[in-house]
Amino acid sequence: MAEMECRVLSIQSHVVRGYVGNKSATFPLQVLGFEVDSINSVQFSNHTGYAYWKGQVLTADELNVLYEGIRLNKVNHYDYILTGYSRDTSFLATVVDIIQELKKANPSLVYVCDPVMGDHGAMYVPEELLPVYREKVVPLADILTPNQFEAELLTGRKIHTIEDAMEAMELLHKMGPEMVVLTSTDLPSKQGDRYLVALGSQKTVKPDGTISTQKICMDIPKVDAVFVGTGDLFAAMLLAWTHHHPKDLKAACEKTVSVMHHVIKRTITYANEKAGPGKRPSPAQLELRMVQSKADIENPTIVVKATVLQKS
Repeated sequence: MAEMECRVLSIQSHVVRGYVGNKSATFPLQVLGFEVDSINSVQFSNHTGYAYWKGQVLTADELNVLYEGIRLNKVNHYDYILTGYSRDTSFLATVVDIIQELKKANPSLVYVCDPVMGDHGAMYVPEELLPVYREKVVPLADILTPNQFEAELLTGRKIHTIEDAMEAMELLHKMGPEMVVLTSTDLPSKQGDRYLVALGSQKTVKPDGTISTQKICMDIPKVDAVFVGTGDLFAAMLLAWTHHHPKDLKAACEKTVSVMHHVIKRTITYANEKAGPGKRPSPAQLELRMVQSKADIENPTIVVKATVLQKS
């Protein structure tokens, strides 16, 4: 029997050179067998961490025009939607309209949302996006991948402990998503300060109608460099591995984080070699080694294990 085709609509930024947004998400998803339709919310020469960047920004009206073309041809049937960085309220509102229409067309569609708003206590999108995320976007999401700061913004609660994080994930579940993964936190790791703590929570409805919950925790080795596009890769890989392990948060997260680990390790090794002894690698040298990591994306060796905190 032929395997069902699985199609993703990914609405994210695009760069000519390097890996961020759709460039970070498309190749890994294709490697894992997904058909990816990309709408580029911006087209820039490169990511904004370089000294210079040039390019165009897609407006809400232009987004509508693109989507209308897809709809008129009756090819607007998707299994997944993936969204990342957006910095304009009207654009985000249009994305919401498109998701609602696609969910009507396919009620089993899964929406994976990376609510990109800021990090380490600072917002890098306009503040008026927060209520749109809170009231319109998050309630539509099935899988949500905020970092600690974004989870705090969405819930209005500060996270100081693992218990706070568990409560925040519960509050986010109540807003809509069945799966919430806090991709990075400042919480102390049991393995010491060279590790980042990530947490995940999944609610699954059992055949008898009762809800089972699984909460996990992961200690991820830190790498001393600034990478761009890793969050976009994380959300894409979580989509892929959740598709393959729909009721097993632990397995999906272990594979996702292990892919990240292999890609980042390959990237930092290459960047340090290119930069030379004692020199900090440049943004160009730190572009993710995506194509070179194809085998790890397809079949990651599990290097980061998840601990189950709660199972019911």
